[in-house]
Amino acid sequence: MLSDTNPLTEAQVAQFRDEGYLFLPDAFSPEEVAALREEAVAIFRTDRPEIWREKSGSPRTAFAAHTYNEAFRLLGAHPRLIRPVEQLFGEQLYMHQFKINAKSAFDGEVWQWHQDYGTWKRDDGMPEPRAMNISVFLDEVTHINGPLMLVPRSQRHGTLDAAHDLTTTSYPLWTLDNDTVTRLVDEGGIVVPVGKPGGVLMFHGNLVHGSAGNITPFPRKIVYLTLNAVSNHIRTPTRAEWIAHQDFTPIEPVADDSLMEFARRYRAAAE
Repeated sequence: MLSDTNPLTEAQVAQFRDEGYLFLPDAFSPEEVAALREEAVAIFRTDRPEIWREKSGSPRTAFAAHTYNEAFRLLGAHPRLIRPVEQLFGEQLYMHQFKINAKSAFDGEVWQWHQDYGTWKRDDGMPEPRAMNISVFLDEVTHINGPLMLVPRSQRHGTLDAAHDLTTTSYPLWTLDNDTVTRLVDEGGIVVPVGKPGGVLMFHGNLVHGSAGNITPFPRKIVYLTLNAVSNHIRTPTRAEWIAHQDFTPIEPVADDSLMEFARRYRAAAE
């Protein structure tokens, strides 16, 4: 388990630099994840502008939950997530974006093939790909319930040409064409990180990825922290502040046991 005193090993750093991603199973305990999962379910039941829904009405994304929910505030400053990215970037970070992505049972829609940095550059004016997503599995992610698919080493190609897809899903996305994806997959293949709740996946801002829809009875919720180097803050934001944050204050990590303490209080209140 990652901790404030146990950052990434040299081998893990080398793997990230080479392949563009790193999966860390069991980074958070079942107790911590259970509290986060229940809080996520409650958030998706609310009616807030930060919550985007599929065309079917099922939840797709809840933005900025760390600004109005205590459990996700703690997660957004947790050392198990902040310290590894500080280690890779060599400087302090701020929260560019925070979201809970849901793939609802039967109704979870596709995320088209894309690079995250392409959106951050075009829509937010982020100077360099010195930001990344680091995610926490809240449900078990399997090969059948819409897992994230990654193209290893595709980050080496830089920021690729993309088209702004405004129609396929309820969420606008800068997407890659089929020929580009085919070429990259021919080079690097496709990997599908799967695992239990509590696993952490981190991947380069230019790593090509996407996910298919979920037509199974098994939901899949993942929390994404988009952590950006403070010196790389966005310059020309065009999106709402709760989508692309404009507070560039460096994140000060909370105590490593803070989320566990919240989970214990949460469980005691429910009993």
